Amino acid sequence: MNTQEDTGAYLEVQNLVKYFGNDRAVDDISFAVPKGAFLTLLGPSGCGKTTTLMSVAGLHSIDGGRIRVGDVVYTSPSEGLFLPPEKRDIGMVFQSYAIWPHMTVAKNVSYPLEIRKVNQSEIDDRVNEVLALVGLTAETDKLATNLSGGQQQRASLARAIVAKPRLLLFDEPLSNLDLKLREQMRVELKRIQNEVGITAIYVTHDQSEALVMSDEIIVMSKGKIEQRGGPLEIYSRPVNEYVSNFIGVANLLKAKVRDTNGSGQGVVEVSQDGQTMTVPCQMGPGIGAGDDAVLSVRPENVHAVRESNGGNIVEGEVTNAIFLGNYVDCRVKWGSFEWKVIAHPRTRLKAGEKVFLEFDPEHTLAVQP
Repeated sequence: MNTQEDTGAYLEVQNLVKYFGNDRAVDDISFAVPKGAFLTLLGPSGCGKTTTLMSVAGLHSIDGGRIRVGDVVYTSPSEGLFLPPEKRDIGMVFQSYAIWPHMTVAKNVSYPLEIRKVNQSEIDDRVNEVLALVGLTAETDKLATNLSGGQQQRASLARAIVAKPRLLLFDEPLSNLDLKLREQMRVELKRIQNEVGITAIYVTHDQSEALVMSDEIIVMSKGKIEQRGGPLEIYSRPVNEYVSNFIGVANLLKAKVRDTNGSGQGVVEVSQDGQTMTVPCQMGPGIGAGDDAVLSVRPENVHAVRESNGGNIVEGEVTNAIFLGNYVDCRVKWGSFEWKVIAHPRTRLKAGEKVFLEFDPEHTLAVQP
């Protein structure tokens, strides 16, 4: 393969289009990834994230656009270029582990080197190195069928990185693991990718995985990119109702923008069953005075108090208060709308109580519907 680029965009996807029949599964999307970065494609089933990943891997031919890694063009229909998957120098980790049950862990991991005809002493060194990295040194001579699900996924990762590929692709690799193991493995995967320094593209529908693991996240819907940014930006500054609703939990209410100050702040009016409130808030991109909008407030940014201090306030009734150890998950009814509220246990909120809800304008956002 040619020399990899050390600066600028390492992976570049330009105007990618992919059809399945008459269905445009990926609709003219573009993005670039720096070398060594961890990018997650996030969205529900059918949003185009896996199709995008498979297009990068060469497991799907594309109908339009261009995919480049380093200084190698992987595919470009307009230029008549298509590099077969086996020549793309890509490591891939699948949801189903895809390791060979009749082989030992060491043989599973060494296989990519064997087909490249690497000499045996180097194979032994590199296999030992990656098995130590993924914590499987003690399982070297075990058959894959004797490993736990988490160990099988570690073996799959070791096999994917042993040949030091140009790009590492993950296709929902943690979906088959139980919750506790998923939480452990997402931290481990990120640590290992960081240590190895391979550029990684990760596909998932799990927002928690995306927030924990990613340097950047691309949120997709219906074959298009809705928003791209770092985990904090995506969570705290979603650009529209779709992203706000998909990433985390949010209170979402239809609103009308009454005023903006030109500096990213403004006031919206929200009405519910004859009750109206005006809310100072941050304005999302493309929102102006007179526009319809959606007010988005995360539950942890809604404060339930028993006495009104004035300001950004709405009065409601607690309908549910579930103690979950370090916080209380509450529902507060205002008209027919139920606010989701995260409260501290010391507030001792109970169902049937009247409370006032306060919103910090810095953490209250008007977004596009």
